[in-house]
Amino acid sequence: MDQKVKLFENIKLLILDVDGVLTRGEIIYDSDGRELKMFNVKDGLGVHLLHKCGIETVLLSARNSQMLKKRAQDMRVAEVIGGTLPKSRVLPRILKKYKVRPGEVCFVGDDLIDISVLKIVGAPVAVKDAPAEVKKFASYVTAKKGGEGAVREIAELILKARGLWKPLLKDFDSVVRK
Repeated sequence: MDQKVKLFENIKLLILDVDGVLTRGEIIYDSDGRELKMFNVKDGLGVHLLHKCGIETVLLSARNSQMLKKRAQDMRVAEVIGGTLPKSRVLPRILKKYKVRPGEVCFVGDDLIDISVLKIVGAPVAVKDAPAEVKKFASYVTAKKGGEGAVREIAELILKARGLWKPLLKDFDSVVRK
């Protein structure tokens, strides 16, 4: 059996870091001091497809961001947890709320503050541009960089490993209908 399939076949919940995973890790401030972020549309569709197939996504960020809540709503994210360090502190509550075991969780991170969660979950993932110290704790490193399709890559791997990808493509229009 393919190692990727084995890693993702039991995943029931996806947890994502935000800056550096859903974005390229850049923070832009406009002249009024408002924060701006750029999100990858393909990543968003991947998260939305997981939701449609019954696999929820939680965003777990060290920062609080109003625009993140809007983006999360667009992607059909189940929950946004911001302003939390260490991130592993909220993991027991997440596991209980979503009725999953650590082995049924995939977490995607990109930096040192993500290591505490990577050590606990069943499918720890680092994005391609994560530092070596983070990749050391990952069972899978994405081919794509953070903010450039890494989340979509993981969403597809989960859906394929769970046997949901081909049925999804068969009647794609009805799946994405709002």
